[in-house]
Amino acid sequence: MTIDMDVMAPLMFGGLVVFLLIGFPVAFSLAAVGLFFGFVSIELGFFTSAYLGNLPLRVFGIVQNDLLLSIPFFTLMGAILERCGLAEDLLEGTGQLFGKVPGGLAYAVILVGAVLGAITGTVAASVIAMGMISLPIMMKYGYDMRIATGVIAASGTITQVIPPSLVLIVLGDQLGKSVGDMYAGAIGPSILQVLLFILFIAGVSIFAPHKVPPLPDEALTQRGWPLIWRVAKGMVPSIVLIFLVLGTIFLGLATPTEAGAMGAVGAIGLAWANGRYSWTLLRQAMENTMRITAMVIFILVGATVFSLVFQGVDGSLWIEHMLMKLPGGATGFLIAVNIFIFFLAFFLDFFEIAFIVIPLLAPVAAKLGIDLVWFGVLICVNMQTSFMHPPFGFALFYLRGIAPKEVRSSDIYWGAIPWVILQLVLVAIVIFWPESVTYWIDRGTGVDPSTVRIEVPLPDLPEDDAPPIFK
Repeated sequence: MTIDMDVMAPLMFGGLVVFLLIGFPVAFSLAAVGLFFGFVSIELGFFTSAYLGNLPLRVFGIVQNDLLLSIPFFTLMGAILERCGLAEDLLEGTGQLFGKVPGGLAYAVILVGAVLGAITGTVAASVIAMGMISLPIMMKYGYDMRIATGVIAASGTITQVIPPSLVLIVLGDQLGKSVGDMYAGAIGPSILQVLLFILFIAGVSIFAPHKVPPLPDEALTQRGWPLIWRVAKGMVPSIVLIFLVLGTIFLGLATPTEAGAMGAVGAIGLAWANGRYSWTLLRQAMENTMRITAMVIFILVGATVFSLVFQGVDGSLWIEHMLMKLPGGATGFLIAVNIFIFFLAFFLDFFEIAFIVIPLLAPVAAKLGIDLVWFGVLICVNMQTSFMHPPFGFALFYLRGIAPKEVRSSDIYWGAIPWVILQLVLVAIVIFWPESVTYWIDRGTGVDPSTVRIEVPLPDLPEDDAPPIFK
């Protein structure tokens, strides 16, 4: 029996799915499937052993990629800020500031979640910090349990979209786009996400105010200038750190790696200013950074093995032919891809999706004329739902881990559903309104350098005085 090369790509993809369903680690699943089908393809004559000789070069290319060096820097920054007390100051001050407004604590959680997302870049840090501080207060003063748990989990996932998101760094690398453009493109969806969350709480406060009551007078321990000073003391260092990290990238003063290094130093400075810095804190942050960085590199190496063999058996053509025939053109492609990624996120982490799926989809998106920055930001918006999916969302696990025992798991899961719907609404907005992403990207002068001609007029000299070149 002969095996046609046309079936190799579907078999590879199916084999990977089987490994993942078994529960085998993703990095090793990718490498094992890639190597197995690579040796089979050599035996069947689909390509020679010299083709697999490209593998060491690709692995060394990963290790030498300066852009990926920004991942441990941003991870270290987030791990330090997670423990430096900044979240506590921001939440307590902002909660007091909005306390008299129905839904005020929820507004505070959303706004602080956005700020924490911009300075930490980690969902775990945001959800755990806000859950430990805000959830007991919300429970004490009569907030609906599903509203309280939902807003805390959802506000923590804003971190995925708001720069300096690790997801955007990885997507920029996989799509071949600059991180600066990815960060700029994410500004619009980040603002829209915060506004959607605020509008939802505003709607609840209007139609069901008993679910989000204002704080009583005895809970408002500070007023006036002391309260404003407390909020400013938490906000101003955060804004300075955000500019240090993002502003230098947008202004072209630093690369993402350099900005990440400055952010890590700034995080250490904030921890020291808050009196929380210690060698124990730094060691724990570095251990966390080491684990995440090692996980990313192992997944990326496994994905490289898989993708090399997949390309060798014309897997890219199989994906292209399958997706190019979808009805609706580019819009139909985007809708189908986002539905696929939404369900894939039930089972896979965002790093795994970025390294496995994006390299297969990006060439098709480019052939359909889709702006790859828009495409990347759209996928990033979609992948934040992976943290909110009941019952597998990591944000829900983080919240369950720190919530009091009287908080039922069913309330956490049901409370997440409206926020997942809001995140999907944002996906639809970004699909049908691409300017929400592209408006923020610097498109340059729009002049093609290859069409530029420089004409130097010849000097008007007498024939006898002209240099030989002009005669």
